[in-house]
Amino acid sequence: MAKIAVYDINKNQVSEKEISDAVFNVEVRSYLIHDMVRYQLAARRQGTSASKTRSEVAGGGKKPYKQKGTGNARQGCIRAPHYVGGGAAFGPNPRDYNFKLNRKVKKAALKSALSVRFQDSKLTVLNTIDLGKISTKSFAEFLGRFDLQKVLVVIEGENPQVELSARNLPFVKVLKAEGVNVYDVMKYPNLVMTEGAVSQLEGALA
Repeated sequence: MAKIAVYDINKNQVSEKEISDAVFNVEVRSYLIHDMVRYQLAARRQGTSASKTRSEVAGGGKKPYKQKGTGNARQGCIRAPHYVGGGAAFGPNPRDYNFKLNRKVKKAALKSALSVRFQDSKLTVLNTIDLGKISTKSFAEFLGRFDLQKVLVVIEGENPQVELSARNLPFVKVLKAEGVNVYDVMKYPNLVMTEGAVSQLEGALA
C-alpha cells in the first residue's frame, strides 16, 4: 500500500497514513473520467428549451394573397418557417439528456480521478480541520500555508466551522465524503482530505 504524509492545519507533519492502492493508486483510465463528467453535466441540463412549429404560432389562418396572377410564388400561410414570425422548422423540443452508466463504471471513474490527484502529488491529507471558530480569514490562512489555490476540501461529516468559513472564498469547495464526485475532483486541481474522509472513501470504493 502507498503511504502519504498527514499534516495538521499548521503544515506540521504529524504521521503517515497507508492508503489503498485499489482506490488512490489505480491505473488511470481517462476515458472513464470523460464518460463520467459527460454523465454528470448531462444530468444537470434542464432540457426545457422549446420552439413553436407552424401549427403553434399565432395567426396565419388566411391565405396571404390569391393563388395566381400576382407574379409571386404561391403561398398558403404567413406562418410557414420561411416567413418572419413563422414557426420553426426543426427547432428544439423538451427532452431528457440523461443517459445510463453502470455502477461499476461510476466507481472506476472516481477511483481514476482520485488516483490522478495522488499520482500528481496534488492530494493533501490532514488529521483534522479545526479552526476553533467560523472564520473565513483563518481558513484562507490555512490554505495559504499549504500554498493551495482552487482546492476541493473533503471532510468526513458535518463541520459547520469549515463549511461556513470556506463558502465565501472563490475557487474553494467543501464536500462531505459521501458527496465526492468525478466532476468536482477534476475541476479543482488540488484535493485536501481529512483522514476520516480518506477512510470513508476507501470503505465505499475498495
